[in-house]
Order: sequence, then structure tokens, then C-alpha cells
Amino acid sequence: PKSGPQCLGEPTVTRKWMENYSSDNVRMLARTFGVPGDHPGQTSNGIRMPFGGVAVITPFNFPLEIPALQTCSALFMGNQPMCKVDWKVAIVMEQFIRMLIHCGLPPTDLDFLYSDGPVANKILVDGDCRVLLFTGSQGIAEKLTADLKGKVRLEDAGFDWKVLGPDMPKENDIKYVAWQADQDAYAFSGQKCSAQSMLLAHESWEAKGIFEMLKEKAAKRSLKDLTISPVLSWTTEKIQAHVDACMALPGAKLAIGGKPLTDHSIPDIYGAFEPTAVFIPLDTMLASQENFDLATTELFGPFQVFTTWKDGEMDKVLKLLNKMPNHLTAGIVSNDQQFLEEMLGNTITGTIYAGIRARTTAAPQQHWFGPSGDPRAAGIHTAEAIKLCWSTHREIIMDRQPVPDDWEGKMS
Repeated sequence: PKSGPQCLGEPTVTRKWMENYSSDNVRMLARTFGVPGDHPGQTSNGIRMPFGGVAVITPFNFPLEIPALQTCSALFMGNQPMCKVDWKVAIVMEQFIRMLIHCGLPPTDLDFLYSDGPVANKILVDGDCRVLLFTGSQGIAEKLTADLKGKVRLEDAGFDWKVLGPDMPKENDIKYVAWQADQDAYAFSGQKCSAQSMLLAHESWEAKGIFEMLKEKAAKRSLKDLTISPVLSWTTEKIQAHVDACMALPGAKLAIGGKPLTDHSIPDIYGAFEPTAVFIPLDTMLASQENFDLATTELFGPFQVFTTWKDGEMDKVLKLLNKMPNHLTAGIVSNDQQFLEEMLGNTITGTIYAGIRARTTAAPQQHWFGPSGDPRAAGIHTAEAIKLCWSTHREIIMDRQPVPDDWEGKMS
């Protein structure tokens, strides 16, 4: 379960998004353009075309927002989508579809599949799915890419970073940054593809006590008010093993938590763990590929890595960030314009927040959210995302000028 504010976020974003695409805005998604030709009577027109039979597969962590927005986006562009949501939360999307039908959606325009992964995989392959939009784990994403011969749009793994810049803001801003970092890392126990997985703080922030502030905030989280949640995809033992492995790296130390929860009734197949952070020195992570791979493993739960950097180490920071295989979302906390431009100009993250209020989570409906650096990258929310994921370009060249009576062709 999610906390009350986390639960309310999904219907709020979905409602605002539906309001934005009400009335005639869907028509504008398929706007065409024309270009004059190179002789009288010729024009070329670019139009958007649907793919046909497509599919949406989404995970447990956002049972309404992601499937609702992506399925409706597919419909907007003229496709017939099949939607499959993780079986544990599929009832949410089922009820949303019933509402769509009640509001006038023809029931034959959309298919809803309740199944496990292998069944869905067979339907996609046997049914010649023209495009699959998949939100989920990287391993499954790569399998589906191979099975569907590349006809995929992916929003898969996200080891998401946040850098605290060299400029120190006023005291109240520091408190805000600490609150936002706690939310980004530990809301819904970190079970978001956008969750903050690594915090790289300039040494001036460490001196101001940013790590201690985060430790104090994490200690206030509780199962009782659901600010701590069961972890659905990592068991307690698996989480503990990863924490222990990170702690064994040279110079690493426990910064927050590190223990399983007690006095609960969460089944053993799920995880029950305190909000946790391990400090790993920057040089340790860059010392070997093995260290890097361990430190940047995405634990889909309440875990993050702390590290610090100092003046003169920007190249090390950028090397670490750009070496990561996935580039979904990130935050650069600074109002130093020169620092922001250097960071933004030398990173490739798809959705990046910059400024003193930068975050990684809680993307609203008005801006693009999606990864970068991969031709399979999907997006959500915006008109650009909808057109990219759910339509293809078609060019129609009209050539209507009468052929002159005295025309003679020349062989070439």
C-alpha cells in the first residue's frame, strides 16, 4: 500500500492530463505540415499515422497513471491497444476502463489482458504487435526487444542521481533540499523508476549536515502511516545482501538504517526494510568495473548511495554519471548558472531537474518524462511523447501540374 498523499497523486495527475486533452486537443496531436515542392504543382505533406494493433505493459507501482495515460495516448492516435497491468494491481485499471466505457468509449476499441508475463509474451508475438510500450525491469525489456524484433518503446530501469552543487543556499533552502531528497529516495519506499538512487553532495553540503538531516527525516518514517511500505520486488534477505555487499567496499560506511523492519505482518515473499543509505567514496566507485556495477545496482526499494565530491573533481563526477547505462531522470541542485551549464551540457539524462528545487520524482502532467540516449526510449504526458510513441511519420507528395504538350524525356 501507498500513503494517502502518494495515492492521491495518481488520480490528480490523471485527471489534469485528461482535462488537458479534452475537447479538440486530441485532433491537434495529428497535425500535418506541408512543404512547397521544387516545381509548380508539387507539395509534400507530412502526416501522422497509427501503427494498428499495439500494447501497453505496466508495473505495479503506478497502477493508474501510467497505464491510463499510455493506453489513452494509444487510442488518441488511432491505434487499438491491448493493456496489461501487473496482476497484483490490475483491478485499478479495470475500473478505469469501465469508467471510460461508461463515458462513451466503444468497448471494442480496447483489449484488457489479465495474465502473467509468459502468456502476455505469447500474445504479443503471435499477434504481431506493431509497437509495445513497456514500463518495467531492464531484463524483461531486453527480452521483449528481441522477441518483438525491436518494435518497442521502453521506460525501463532508472538508477537516478542527484548532485548538490558547490553553492550553498540560505538555511531555509537547505531544509527544503533535505525534505525533497527524503521524498525522492524514500516515498513509497523508493519503488519508483524515478526514485533518487544516488546523492552526490559537494563537501560544503556535508559540512552543513545534509546527511544527518536526511537520517533524521528517515527515522520519522513508519509502517503505521505507510510512509514505509512493503517492497514488492525485492525480499528482505536480498536487500540485506546488497546493503552488506556495498558496505564491504573500501571506505564504505552505513549512513542511514540498514536493518529489516520488526513487528510487522508483511509476507516473506516481499521486503520489509528500513530506509537505508550507504556512503561509498567517489574514488572507490570509479576504482573498478566491479565496484561501479555494485554501487550503481538499482535496488527497487528504500535504498540509496551517498557520496561527496570537492572542487576539482567535476570530471570524476561526470565520468560516474555518464558511465551509468540508463538515463531516465536526475536532479542538479544549484543556482550557480556556470555550474548548471557545465552539468547540463555534459550529461544526457532524459528528464533532468535543475535549480535549487530540483527533484527526481513526482513528474507532473505538463512535462515530458522519459529516458534519453536510446532509440527505443519512450515518453509520457506531452504531445511530443504521444506522437513519438504511438504514431509514425508518413510523407505524401502531391504532383498535379499538367505535363506540357511539348515535353520530351531524356534518358539518364
